[in-house]
Amino acid sequence: MNRLFYYITLCRPANVITAMADVLAGSSIALFYSNIADTENVYPHIALLLIATAALYAGGIVFNDIFDAGTDRIERPERMIPSGRISKKSATIFGTALFIIALTSSALVNGTALLIAGAIALSAFLYDSKSKQHPIAGPLTMGLCRGLNLLLGISLMPPLVTQELYLGIVPLVYIFAVTTISRDEVHGGKRRNLAITFILYLLVFIILGIVGCYTKAYTGLLLLLPFFISIMRPLFKAWQNPQAKNIVRAVKAGVLSIILLDATWAAVHHQFVICGIILCLLPLSILLGKYFAVT
Repeated sequence: MNRLFYYITLCRPANVITAMADVLAGSSIALFYSNIADTENVYPHIALLLIATAALYAGGIVFNDIFDAGTDRIERPERMIPSGRISKKSATIFGTALFIIALTSSALVNGTALLIAGAIALSAFLYDSKSKQHPIAGPLTMGLCRGLNLLLGISLMPPLVTQELYLGIVPLVYIFAVTTISRDEVHGGKRRNLAITFILYLLVFIILGIVGCYTKAYTGLLLLLPFFISIMRPLFKAWQNPQAKNIVRAVKAGVLSIILLDATWAAVHHQFVICGIILCLLPLSILLGKYFAVT
């Protein structure tokens, strides 16, 4: 049981929940624009996409810790690999198996889903191994993973992926913002990075507002308020005092609030049932965040 707990900890389960919310948001967009009458195959395919995104995110996190093992021995010795609870070899096998599960699950949906899942896996591996340390390429690659994750949900209806490709910009911008401040969570933050994050957050709100007005889902826009509060309060506290613990809280809030972002996506596309399901993931993610590391 202890070993199982170690592997679950390695995957950052609270974060995995947010990836599943991305796919539900993308699925809500696909349902809105496709006007599907026959849902017989839709929900099994959504389930497969949820398995795929969970495995992709977990696999990416596993390889992140594999490549960071040397640094973590100094900065985060409590993590599973530097603490010796899980060996690098075992983690590599585990991460590879997760990627295989993700690709297999997405292939069972359609070829477009498989291509997007493959692109996510490659982007995650690129971030973990190469681009993480770069101030621009790192956040951009991580944002690309999230943008592709939204498109993975939209791949429920393959023709819509190219039509709604631009929507992937929103999670890309949002995660670029979160990743920008996460670089300072060990040694404390820089107000310049916090200012960049604030501007990018505002851009996300503006785009969501425009989409909500376009789809005439004005009620759904009400979700922007709790989303705004959940990420701006800890960001403001970090701005007042940019020490490491406040940066960590701002990053954690940014990660967990992805669920509110995804719920807003569903709401502004008139998919209120999916919106409710996504919102139910929030307390689960917060609960898991109390017992498992998020950053």
